[in-house]
Amino acid sequence: MLKFASLWLLSAALVPAPVGFDLPLGAATEGTTAHVVESILEYTRWPRPTEPIRLCVAGLTGHGGALGGIVLDNGRRVHRIDLADGSLPGAGQCDVVYLGRLAVGQLQRATAAVRGQAVVTIAEADPGCHGEAMFCLVFGIRSLSFRLNIDAVSRSQVRIDPRVLRLAQGGGEP
Repeated sequence: MLKFASLWLLSAALVPAPVGFDLPLGAATEGTTAHVVESILEYTRWPRPTEPIRLCVAGLTGHGGALGGIVLDNGRRVHRIDLADGSLPGAGQCDVVYLGRLAVGQLQRATAAVRGQAVVTIAEADPGCHGEAMFCLVFGIRSLSFRLNIDAVSRSQVRIDPRVLRLAQGGGEP
């Protein structure tokens, strides 16, 4: 049932315009953010799985506090690595890059640094996806949603479950 719930959450959020889900007033968005990131990672396949999955955090985050405690359904753990202020992820250093509050130019440089590699990019503070991350979180007063940048996904070596991609393209039920 957890897999189905995660797939529903992910598929509901992967449509051309962001689709949100309601959060209780004052909800802890760090836990919700971690759940959304976990759902993305559940349906991501790397060419060579690593253990643990290395999630690098670049920039200050407002909602990324619980990212280091993620464990996927298959038991794989996510290890958080905080990058030094202003540093970009190096080749082979990260499996996931979570981008905090950075200027658009910094976001673009960070995504360019891992473009073509087996790295998932998730932006916390770029709801318009101007930084070219694969997934862009969109926080509302009482909601959390995200956008999918299918072009960025297609340029990477990771594979997102095709049923989810079809939903993101507006193809309806897989």
